[in-house]
Amino acid sequence: MNTIKLFAIDIDGTITINGDGAVNLESLSKLRYLVKLGYKIVYVTGRSSLEAFVLSIFGGTTKISIGENGGVITKSPTEHILLANKEKCMQGYYLLKKEFDDIENKQVFPRMTEVVLSRTFDINKGNKILVENNLDLILVDSNYAFHINEKKINKAYGLQYLLNILKISPSEVVAIGDSETDIPMFNLCKNSITFESSKKTVKETAKFIVNGDDGEGLINALDIILKEKS
Repeated sequence: MNTIKLFAIDIDGTITINGDGAVNLESLSKLRYLVKLGYKIVYVTGRSSLEAFVLSIFGGTTKISIGENGGVITKSPTEHILLANKEKCMQGYYLLKKEFDDIENKQVFPRMTEVVLSRTFDINKGNKILVENNLDLILVDSNYAFHINEKKINKAYGLQYLLNILKISPSEVVAIGDSETDIPMFNLCKNSITFESSKKTVKETAKFIVNGDDGEGLINALDIILKEKS
């Protein structure tokens, strides 16, 4: 395994417990230990970058975050790099609202580059409508919500942008996550880990698969890397 400098960590389903946003404290402790060893820990999430940044502060990890599925990089409470335009996503939202009776906004922290919807309608039909109307948008499923993003936006896009700033190669990154939104990040990084509970498409993309739910899988994933490095 090449020299590892950075861990790109998904939040929901990876470090959280039972899908309610509570963090597995043992896994957080292990991430903090990695920071003490000199590694960078960056949360790459479908949640807002501010939520991830706050987690980095209270969790004692590297104070940089990537949110909105790669659309925003947050470097401080007031410094955000926006990689997409929310107004374009709003156009898609208004179009879908006309087509679906059951569309509803998910109650989330404010977004800067995307629109977040509850998982109440047919996402495949929604994407077909966006294509038919020539909108450069895509609906993605984070297992937590449906997100309207610009087509170029994904976790790999945001992570590569940050890696360029930090002068770190994707070969020096370990990506860990559990949903289909993590697949682009897995394809970017040489080292990737997911869980036995993840969907088949996610497991087919990851380099390593580990057991464990509710944050325990993350602990097992980090143990693999530390064992490889020892």
